[in-house]
Amino acid sequence: MRTDLDHLPANKKRELERVVQILFEEFGDAFALAKHEWKKQGRILKVILYGSYARGGWIDEPHTAKGYKSDFDLLIIVSDKRLTDRVKYWAKLDERLMREYGITGTLSTPVNFIVHTLQEVNDGLAHGRYFFMDVAREGIALYQSDNIELHTPKPKTPRQALAMAMEYFEEWFPSSMRKFKLSQDAVEQQFSKEAAFLFHQTTESLYHCVLLVCTFYTPHVHNLGFLRTQAERLDRRLTYVWPAENRKQRALFEKLKEAYVKARYSKHYRISDEELAWLGQRVEELGQVVHEVCAERIAELEHEA
Repeated sequence: MRTDLDHLPANKKRELERVVQILFEEFGDAFALAKHEWKKQGRILKVILYGSYARGGWIDEPHTAKGYKSDFDLLIIVSDKRLTDRVKYWAKLDERLMREYGITGTLSTPVNFIVHTLQEVNDGLAHGRYFFMDVAREGIALYQSDNIELHTPKPKTPRQALAMAMEYFEEWFPSSMRKFKLSQDAVEQQFSKEAAFLFHQTTESLYHCVLLVCTFYTPHVHNLGFLRTQAERLDRRLTYVWPAENRKQRALFEKLKEAYVKARYSKHYRISDEELAWLGQRVEELGQVVHEVCAERIAELEHEA
C-alpha cells in the first residue's frame, strides 16, 4: 500500500498530520483508565486515507455558488471487533473533529471516518466488495503499526456482481419507498415529529441502497451527513438533491439529520408544515436520483455479464 502524499499540497499534508494526531489523542483518552485486558491491548493497526484525496480528484471550492468541499475519508483498522463500536469509543473523536472544523477552524477540511477490524477488511476483499477493493488499490497508509499487507482482492464474476447488486436493490429500494409512504401519511395526519423521523429513515435507507448497489458496502451509521458524503462520491447528481444556496436550506438538512434522535425524544423539536413540505420534495427527488443511479449501475453489470 502506498504511503506517499506527494500529490497533496503542503497545507493538506499538515492537516492530515493534525487529524492523525487528534485521532490517537482521543483513542488514548478513551482507554486511558481501561480495566479490561482486551481494552488495554486494543490498538490502531492502520489509518488509511481513501476517496478523492487519495486519488487526487478532490474539490475545494467553498466560495463558489455550489460551495462544494471534499472530505478527508479515513479507514481506521483496529485490533478488536469490540473497538468498532462507534457510539462507545469514537463519538468523542467525531465531536472533536467537527468542532475543530466547524467552530475553532483549526481544520479547514471536514473529516469522515469508518472503523473496521483487519478481518472485516480482508473479508470484504475476499468477497469482492468494490468499496474495499478501491481502498486497497487507491488508499494511502497514514499510519501502520506493522508491515502486514491487506489481502489480495478476489473480484466477483460479472454474473455474481449483477446478482448481488440486484439483490441489494430489490431489498432496499422498496423498503425506502415504504418508509416514504409512511412519512407522507404522517404529514397528512399532521404528525409532524413522526413525519420528520420517517423522512430521516427514508433518506438513510436510500443512501444505504445506492451505496450497497454501487459498492457492495455501506457504513453502519445513522448520520445522514456522513452517508450523504459517501453517496455523493458515487455520482454528482446526488450532490444537487439538497440545495445549499442559503442558510435556511442548509439548516433544514441539519433539522432532518437531528430528527433521528430529537424528533423521537426531545419535546423541544419543532418543524413546520412548510419545512416538512420542502423536505418531502427533497426526499422524493433523492428517491428518483437513487433509482436512476442504481438502474444505470445494474444495466452496466448486465452488459458486463
